[in-house]
Amino acid sequence: MSLESVRTFFAENAPDVAVLVTEQSSATVALAAEAHGVAPEQIAKTICLRIGEETVLLVAAGTARLSNRKFKDRFAAKPRMLDAEQVVAITSHPVGGVCPFGLPSPLPVYCDQSLRAFTEVVPAAGATNAAVRIAPDRMAALVAGQWVDVCE
Repeated sequence: MSLESVRTFFAENAPDVAVLVTEQSSATVALAAEAHGVAPEQIAKTICLRIGEETVLLVAAGTARLSNRKFKDRFAAKPRMLDAEQVVAITSHPVGGVCPFGLPSPLPVYCDQSLRAFTEVVPAAGATNAAVRIAPDRMAALVAGQWVDVCE
């Protein structure tokens, strides 16, 4: 189960970080912001992309938009979004619960600079009603994330 893999990840790597499960859905940025009492931009959304033949995760501020020009300048390729079935197959997390934690196999993780505007962000935690509160730099360190500037 995806939520359990995230709980295991935090138990092993950051036991002080609590996985928060809410009654209401947090499957979209707006719902997550409401459920956790934060601004939408403070939600750390995770997007599963293919760059050429490589699949990567990009974590960005909830209201940030991917810039095709910045992305192409950084990766020398156009990003391709994966469909929901592919996302679940690769991450084990459902769309709306995708995060860089508790993955079945390691994936390159990129963290957009838009997250650095906050001392704490709220990424999903493997389910459409689960999340964590974490400092952006700590999140990046836990998942070996590389900082990039690919959003508007």
